[in-house]
Amino acid sequence: MAGVCYARVTSQISSNPKPVRMQGLALELPGTKVVIGDGPDRAPLQRRYPDARFLGYRFGAELTNCRSSADVFVFPSRTDTFGLVMLESMACGTPVAAYPVTGPIDVVTHSYDGVLDEDLRVAALAALEIDRNACRLTALTRSWERAAGQFLSHLVRSRDGSRLVVDEAIGADTAS
Repeated sequence: MAGVCYARVTSQISSNPKPVRMQGLALELPGTKVVIGDGPDRAPLQRRYPDARFLGYRFGAELTNCRSSADVFVFPSRTDTFGLVMLESMACGTPVAAYPVTGPIDVVTHSYDGVLDEDLRVAALAALEIDRNACRLTALTRSWERAAGQFLSHLVRSRDGSRLVVDEAIGADTAS
């Protein structure tokens, strides 16, 4: 495995005190673990994981090159919602390894453009077999135009006909 790519260098998100963000660094995987990004926990994490390469922030073509050269993007969060970084990595042809939780299950098609598993090591190793073109194709199907179109398709006229509102049946479906 030539590289495992991470984002945000912090051990906690909002009110969650558990160090979930970088638990992927502790995985026993072949190759080099690469951390892209920065944050308040960078120095302690560098001391704890001296074999990982902490690149700091990267932007534009340099960030794209980092993501494209990674074999797998490991997304070690159980609490992030959509996880746009997964789509960004897939756009670079890099498969995703993640937990099967809300967020990743909305982005990753298991065994097609990434692997979802309760064991991130299992997911990362299995993701090595994913076709990188499939990852890119998935990312190309996601766009702001498509998201806006999907939202607009759920709008209906209000009872008095004066405005568009979200279809109550759709809201009821998503609330359960």
